[in-house]
Amino acid sequence: MSTVPTETVAAVRRFNRFYTRLAGALDEGYLATPFSLAEGRVVYELAQRDALTATEVGRALRLDAGYLSRILRRLRRDGLLAREASPTDGRRHHLRLTDAGRAAAAELDARAHDDVAGHVAGLSPADHDRLLAAMRTIERLLAPSTGSRPEVVLRAPRPGDYGWVISRNGAVYAAEYDWDISYEALVARIVADFAASFDPAVERCWIAERDGENVGCIFCVKHPDRPGVAKLRLLLVEPSARGLGVGARLVRECVEFARAAGYHTMTLWTQSCLGAARRIYMAAGFQLVDEAPNTMFGKALLSQTWERSLRE
Repeated sequence: MSTVPTETVAAVRRFNRFYTRLAGALDEGYLATPFSLAEGRVVYELAQRDALTATEVGRALRLDAGYLSRILRRLRRDGLLAREASPTDGRRHHLRLTDAGRAAAAELDARAHDDVAGHVAGLSPADHDRLLAAMRTIERLLAPSTGSRPEVVLRAPRPGDYGWVISRNGAVYAAEYDWDISYEALVARIVADFAASFDPAVERCWIAERDGENVGCIFCVKHPDRPGVAKLRLLLVEPSARGLGVGARLVRECVEFARAAGYHTMTLWTQSCLGAARRIYMAAGFQLVDEAPNTMFGKALLSQTWERSLRE
């Protein structure tokens, strides 16, 4: 008996119906050509490299061998495909598109490009980003790669990122530590103050991004009462990106920027229950200088102040 919720299955099936209609998968001629969708995919695969075998094409497209054999026979009959014996193994045959086949592949590729461009032409740049992120999420969740993990990049914030920082801080700390809405309110004030008085010479925000999705953040801000002192604020790493060294990279980037900007000391304020973050701070050279019990965010907590010198 499947344990997958019925509503999840229904939602995926609904999306499949939507996308097969959008892509024209059920049309008699794919993209108004003489090819079916399966035939068009075979032509595309063969156009990517020469000397493929039928077995390799079938494996790449997960096509039944009998069905693929019928497609290949039709392509050969129409003069689009040639079949040649391997020079090193007479039992194997390589497939290659003829000149006519390559022309058909180029036409299919141009029509596919124009078809997709037509669907997304009315979207704003921000919606393009959302669309790409959503597609990457679907690919990653339903067909996780067995190869190397996507690279994590650190970048400056873009429009909408500050809202993401507030939202994800509130959601993550509520889920993992049961902190109440007052913590999200505090984050909102910190971010609003940073954005309103941002000084790029001595302040910075980094967003960690992996495969098009935000997975972390950190801020370096000047201390309002201590000249020459920088504050490290709002370190966050999404649960999906933990164990990749993202937190350590963010802290290292923050420390190096603060040193280059001329600060002599960096300080941060945290809670003792945030063990993973404390380990990162300790590894980066921070030392505990003060702690005090308090009741914040709906919990009894032990606040801590950590500092490190930025002088060489």
